Amino acid sequence: MLNTIHLYIRSMGMLLKSHLQYPASFFMQTLAQLVMEGGEMLAVILVIDRFENLKQWSGANLFFFFGLMSVSFYITEFFGRGITGNFPSMVRNGQLDTLLLRPRNVLTQVLCSGVDPRRISCIAVGVTAMIMGSNMSDVSWSFLKVLALIESVLMSCMLILGLFMIEGIFCIHSVKSVELVNALTYGGRSACQYPIDIYPRPLKILFSVVAPFAMTMHVPAAYILGKPLYGWPTWTVFVTPLSGIAVLFVMSMLFNKGIRFYRSTGS
Repeated sequence: MLNTIHLYIRSMGMLLKSHLQYPASFFMQTLAQLVMEGGEMLAVILVIDRFENLKQWSGANLFFFFGLMSVSFYITEFFGRGITGNFPSMVRNGQLDTLLLRPRNVLTQVLCSGVDPRRISCIAVGVTAMIMGSNMSDVSWSFLKVLALIESVLMSCMLILGLFMIEGIFCIHSVKSVELVNALTYGGRSACQYPIDIYPRPLKILFSVVAPFAMTMHVPAAYILGKPLYGWPTWTVFVTPLSGIAVLFVMSMLFNKGIRFYRSTGS
């Protein structure tokens, strides 16, 4: 396990160095990401300007939700680019065949194959939104709230990575990407940057059971903001986010099982 972590860290270091070989290009692409994520934040500002409150949530609360989703999603894209962007092309061009010949777990090799440091600007926007939201909401920070925030980000990252793996599992069997999966990943990011209780029942079920962003993200965020989402006891705030690691575990098992049925594309 430690050896695998060491391999991953070394791979990330080499990939970061390769991205920084062309600093002007890296800077412009990072700036473009900043502008796009800034546009997303502007959309939240427009919603706040049009509606002072969404049910029990103030505009300041919406900033916090938006920031938490942005930080979690783009940390995943930063470090998990091998799954989120590289794997489908590996299947199509036959590169996956070479991974099968190496004495390492395929999933480990895929995770070590990509990193996207441009996302640091999106993470910065998310952190800014969280700080603004917490300050404007007069959050009284305590050790438990800080712990809840850290657990929420970590478990949400695992959840998002697990959801991205669904596309990889489908690619193993169909070769092509399945756009329907984006409804849970990129669609989930857009929908769940707002509190789950503003949506109709079908979406609540989708994002509480199938893609449980409500469990990993909204329950802890509501606790931090002092507005418990379901009126559950405090200890549940530290239990519901574990659904993120559960999703990642299940998807990892399915991914590894799917590799056994992989047939080369012949590329």
